[in-house]
Amino acid sequence: MPSSDSVAAAPVTALGAILRDRLLRSVFQPIVDLESGTLFGFEALVRGPAGSPLERPDALFAAARAEGLLAELDHACQVAAVEAAARHRIEEPLTLFVNAEPDAVGSQPLPPIGREIRGVVELTERTLTSRLPELLPAVQRARADGWGVALDDVGADTRSLALMPVLRPDVIKLDLRLVQEQPTPEIAAIAGAVGAQAERTGATVLAEGIETVEQAEYARALGATLGQGYLFGRPSEVPRRENATPVPLPLFTAGLPHPWRTPFDLVSTHRPVRRGTMPLLDSITGELERQAAYGRRSSLLISSFPDARGSMARVDALYDALATDLAFVAALGVGLLPRAGSTLRGVSIAEDDPLQGTWNVLVISAHFASMLAARERPRESVGAEQLFDFVVTYDRDVIVECAQGLLLRIALSSEAGRDGGGDALSA
Repeated sequence: MPSSDSVAAAPVTALGAILRDRLLRSVFQPIVDLESGTLFGFEALVRGPAGSPLERPDALFAAARAEGLLAELDHACQVAAVEAAARHRIEEPLTLFVNAEPDAVGSQPLPPIGREIRGVVELTERTLTSRLPELLPAVQRARADGWGVALDDVGADTRSLALMPVLRPDVIKLDLRLVQEQPTPEIAAIAGAVGAQAERTGATVLAEGIETVEQAEYARALGATLGQGYLFGRPSEVPRRENATPVPLPLFTAGLPHPWRTPFDLVSTHRPVRRGTMPLLDSITGELERQAAYGRRSSLLISSFPDARGSMARVDALYDALATDLAFVAALGVGLLPRAGSTLRGVSIAEDDPLQGTWNVLVISAHFASMLAARERPRESVGAEQLFDFVVTYDRDVIVECAQGLLLRIALSSEAGRDGGGDALSA
């Protein structure tokens, strides 16, 4: 058997050499106020070595996916952007926008930005829906480290509209096609959903891909206050900082609910509790599921059942089908397992989990939110009908908080499964 010294080292690829030798470059494109032209910040865009086959970002990331180096490249891009921003004094009140791939989010922490640099991490919507539970704690960590959050390319896929409430981005970036194409009912619906989210939360709307004065005016008509594109400046290695804003973009610091708290625990403190039978709750559940189906790709549906084994037929017949149309669908319960070949997130909970014995159905879409949260009551006698304490609410803020708690629970369960342990919530 040959010694380790005689085994030839694996050849270093072009991408590997770029990462090893820190050869990534950052160029900066200005982001301005659409009405006044005031400079609010820059987006850092990555470039490989000039003149090389990997100079373009699409070539870099294609190579990273092929070589299994996506997380390493993503982190290296962020580090290069922060270092270049420090050299060029892109400091508060200006904001530095840095991209992050959802496939790589959470693999490595974002680089520290210090007190001078004000950073916003942009999450592209590719794969966001499939990894929504895992993305939520990563977003929380980014906020704890001082980063703001932007949702990028909104409108390229209408499923992103369902993600806005639970991710609560500081900045919503409209996909370039919204300002470069002719107005359509779909574009109007997207603009309406984005405008509603911005009005509810104070998020800033930014339009990308603006190349003409007419497109800038159209972006303002769609509700954007900030713009980015060739009309305002092409990406440059040396950013110009004239006419900079004295007032920075607002960033949120809201925390997430503890995943141990059940939806019934959360909502029963806000709304009166009623009492009902299983057939009544079943009919309410059916109506909420129909509301989710009506919203289709802009709807999110999360349910948990007090008796998952008894609800298996419902999950098999309905939830698998809904998962092909909706932005995100999850079902939780004792005995529910990951669904092979389905986009439905099936999550098993322990017999002693606080969620056991509760019945929850949450629907969130661009313009609609509703929730049933119920808890089993002790049976009055052997064979007596099962009764529930329950709440039905349309309070969007409360429903979003409950959805965030369940999504965090799903993420912790997935993490425990990867580590080979039990339910992370029972640790």
